[in-house]
Amino acid sequence: MTHPWHDIPLPDDLESGFPAIIEIPKGSKNKYELDKELGILRVDRVLFSAVHYPANYGFIPRTYCDDGDPLDILVLGQEPVHPVTLVTARAIGVMTMRDDKGIDDKIVGIHVHDPAYSDYCDISELPRHVLLELRRFFEDYKQLERKVVEVDEFRGPAEAMRILREAVEGYRRLRAGRE
Repeated sequence: MTHPWHDIPLPDDLESGFPAIIEIPKGSKNKYELDKELGILRVDRVLFSAVHYPANYGFIPRTYCDDGDPLDILVLGQEPVHPVTLVTARAIGVMTMRDDKGIDDKIVGIHVHDPAYSDYCDISELPRHVLLELRRFFEDYKQLERKVVEVDEFRGPAEAMRILREAVEGYRRLRAGRE
């Protein structure tokens, strides 16, 4: 069985596109999360608030961040994508949030094979309302759990690529330490 975190290679040219594993489809209230040991998804929880994920949400294989998880990604596209589906994404920006667990970067990407989104190259090109929805979701989704989430300003593709490269290097260090 292929492990979605460890067995899916990343291309050398990350700017053109890279694989993303979708955990949570756009429109879902279920919070699925990769069981890192087993390589399958588990239901972490159902969202407490009356909100749903505004984009397909998942992670980038062979990345590792300070929070102990692969790098998160929001993949913008027209349609919900089933969990544990591999899509090709391209980073157009990054959103950093803070909660009770600390700082958590989330790459904002587009689904390369979705014609309604494939031409976007920079987060600044998105309609303002799309950014408001993303921000508001993360500010609200833990509110009924009595948890506070702060969302920083969105940053562009250069910052997203810097964070992605750091997460790739973090994964290399993690794997080197285990072998």
